[in-house]
Amino acid sequence: MQIEAGKTPESWLAFELNILRRLEFKSVAIPITGNPNLGRYLKDWDVRIFANNLFRSSYLEAVAAIENNHYTLSDVEIEDILEDAYVPQFEMKNDSLRAWFGETDAWWFDNVKTNIEGLDSDLAKAIAASLVFKVGDYALSFDQSTRRLRQPFSKVFERLARSLKTPVDNHTQNTCANKNTIEFTAENYTDLMFLRLPKARSVSLKRFLGNDAWKEEWARGTVEIWEELETRLEGRLGAHVETKSQYLSLLEELFQTASHIPKWAVVHSEDSFVSTQDIVELVGTLRRVDTIYTKDFSELLGTKAVVITA
Repeated sequence: MQIEAGKTPESWLAFELNILRRLEFKSVAIPITGNPNLGRYLKDWDVRIFANNLFRSSYLEAVAAIENNHYTLSDVEIEDILEDAYVPQFEMKNDSLRAWFGETDAWWFDNVKTNIEGLDSDLAKAIAASLVFKVGDYALSFDQSTRRLRQPFSKVFERLARSLKTPVDNHTQNTCANKNTIEFTAENYTDLMFLRLPKARSVSLKRFLGNDAWKEEWARGTVEIWEELETRLEGRLGAHVETKSQYLSLLEELFQTASHIPKWAVVHSEDSFVSTQDIVELVGTLRRVDTIYTKDFSELLGTKAVVITA
């Protein structure tokens, strides 16, 4: 399961929330925010959220769900976003979309991106982007044998927009950042750090993200982004690694940076590359390990979830 790609299942999320209910905290720093649902639930507990992800696509989803306390798209904004969405222009601004979608579909995503950039509110832009990502997931869920069942994307977008839940207002200013993990962690002083450990990566970042990679190309408006992202990740958790010692060294740097945060909750998806014991021993060199919680998801996900509190 690529937690980095933001696909945390509901059952896994329920396990995380069950553990967090046992801890006392009023603010939390999340250095790697994939799926923003955890933050949305914590807002219901009146927790102040500081969320971060180096990927702009994940950052925009976090802004829409976590930083946003009240904003909803108006009917006029929805109409503006979808205006002439299927009409080809003189030139496609982001030609990389053709690698992911058919010609007509690529024009829809390209035109909608242009329309979103014309919105006045940054929150509106983030909400609209999060909906576009859902439309893309919808589009990529079909193959040639099921394509005839697909609905027009504008209708899907409009239905998604009108079915959005009312934003959770926890009556405080929640903050979302688009930084590397070290910079983000160093500047935030919260009661708790909640860290979902990314899988060790020995392939290119684009290949690692799989079908979610198009979202970053769409969000940044170009395919020419991967080398820059690899550079920004170099020497940081999430970077390309070949050995367990490399991964643990990057993790240790983040833990040392987070020494000013009184409580940690570290979520690990156990695999053969890095064991739970490896993580526990590393945490133990820096502070006392409180409790280790485990949940077996082998039948569903082929892995075991572990939450280490310290």
